[in-house]
This record gives sequence, C-alpha cells and structure tokens, in this order.
Amino acid sequence: MSRDLPSLNALRAFEATARLGSVSRAAEELHVTHGAISRQLRVLEESLEQPLFTRLGRGIALTATGEQLRDRVAGAFDQLRDGWAELQHQRHDGPFVLGCASSLLARWVIPRLERLERELPALRLHLSPEEDPLTPLHTQPDAALALAAPPWPSGWVVHALAPERIGPVVSPRYVGLAWLLEGGAASLSEEALLHTSSRPQAWPAWAQASGIAAATLHYGQGFARLFYLLEAAVAGLGVAIAPAQLVQDDLAAGRLLAPWGFQQTDASWILATPRRSNDNRVDALVAWLRKSLA
Repeated sequence: MSRDLPSLNALRAFEATARLGSVSRAAEELHVTHGAISRQLRVLEESLEQPLFTRLGRGIALTATGEQLRDRVAGAFDQLRDGWAELQHQRHDGPFVLGCASSLLARWVIPRLERLERELPALRLHLSPEEDPLTPLHTQPDAALALAAPPWPSGWVVHALAPERIGPVVSPRYVGLAWLLEGGAASLSEEALLHTSSRPQAWPAWAQASGIAAATLHYGQGFARLFYLLEAAVAGLGVAIAPAQLVQDDLAAGRLLAPWGFQQTDASWILATPRRSNDNRVDALVAWLRKSLA
C-alpha cells in the first residue's frame, strides 16, 4: 500500500482554509496570494477526484470529504505546532509574546506597561497587536489577552481574570449632557448613540440588563474599533458604551463620566495560553493581571 502524501503546502493551504472558512483569510495568514491557495486546493481535489468545498452564499463550506480531511489534517498540524512550541518554550530566555487587541493594548496595557515591567522584570514582554488574539494572523503568541465569552476556541487553556462590566460613558463637555442627566437612563432611548461594529451587542446587552427595551435604542456615528469609539466620546461627540476597565483612567481624570452605571455581561477578561504550553512565567502574569483588573 502506498504511503505517499500530497504536497505539504497543499495540506497547509487546505488546513488554513478549513479553519478560517475563507480562501482570502488563509492567503493572508500564509502570506501568499488568493490564487496560490486556490491552486493548492485544486491539487488535493484532483488527487481525490471529489470536491472539498462547496459554495455557501458568498462564502464556502466543507463537503463531507472535506470534513473528514479537515479532522485528520487539523490534528496532525496541531501536533506539529504543539511539538514546535514545546521546543521553543524549553528556552525561557527569550521574550514573552503577548497577543492583544489594539483597543485593549492602547487603553489598558500600555498605560500600565511600566509598572508591569517593573514588577515582573523576568517576563521581558513583547506585545503583538492582533484584532482577534485567539485567532492570530501573525506570530503565535505565548499568551493572548482578550475580552471574550465562551465557548472558548480549541487549542487554548483559558485563565479567567475578571468579569466584564460595560456601561455608557460621556464627556462632561458634551452639549446634551444636562438634558441626559435630567432624564435619567431612559433618555438614552432618544439619543443617537455612538457605537462600534466590533461589539454590536454591547448597547442591547446593557439596555436589557438596565431594564430598557433594546428596540427603543437608535444609533448615530459608528466606528470600526473600540479605541476610536472611546476617543470620540472623550472628544465630546456623544455617548459611547465601554468596558469599565478601559475607561477607568478617563473616569479618574474626569475626561469621561459614567452616570448610568455598568452592568456585568457574559464575557470575561481572559489570558489564554496555547494548550500543552509549560511556560512558568504564565502564573506570575495571571496573578498580576487579576490584581490589576480587580
């Protein structure tokens, strides 16, 4: 019986496409063109004489054969990644790579970076901005700091740090502030609320927890990232919604107010580490983050 394998590049292209659900995202992750990924997928389909993917609306979905191959290939690549990670982590004299979304990085990590480096000098932290640190497009981090809700992605060990609490914030310079304060939280239903496409569920979740019908809310200016949303609020452009820890410095300095309070969500601050990682620096970082987020 032949034990020949197809091209490893083709298998790698298939694994990335199946995991990410997109040829374009697979091409971006592997730093090749869309056409190169498509050609590698055709090689596998021609070898098997059956399709691995089918069109689903504007996206793609795995066929039954594709699902079988995904399960086998994904496990093999996970073993390779874990083995390589173990070899790398046997040396802890290198920097500790922390993946983190840009908004968390800019508004929470960087303002505390000097204290973190002073209190954990052995960590030698290297920050890796990733919009979704649990699905990194660039370097596989030693750990990922995120605001996320279960179910957690496979391949990670999740360390819960603190519950997420969100609430509306507004600048004391906002021209409509006096009217909003007089009307209470219910007056937000008549406000064109600032919002972000990265957290579309934030306003409805807060409203429901605060006894306000989410259907009564309406929205004004939208922003692609939470960081931009909060800068707009600080500039006095309107009322935004934010996790409490990301605005605590602004609240303390008087740049923002939170007159209507914060509500706990089903999400948490987490530090996730690749499964089978044995880096003993993680415990110290988890303890530091829990204390700082308390």
